[in-house]
Amino acid sequence: MRRIATFMLLAALSIAAAIPAQAQRISPQENARQSRKQIKHQQKMLNKANKKQNKAMKKAAKSQRKATKKANRRRG
Repeated sequence: MRRIATFMLLAALSIAAAIPAQAQRISPQENARQSRKQIKHQQKMLNKANKKQNKAMKKAAKSQRKATKKANRRRG
């Protein structure tokens, strides 16, 4: 019985320690820093997507040129 009671008490304490007593308040400086960080991350993802799209467009244009060139060879 003592082992079970001790285990239950330990479990309750570990759960209580995991839950903060008060919600953390973020200072305006910290909030601004996080905002800048999120904006930077968003810009990075946007740039990455733009590069990927440009690469795909170039590849499609190249394949279109090759197909046109191949079709013109067959005609002539």
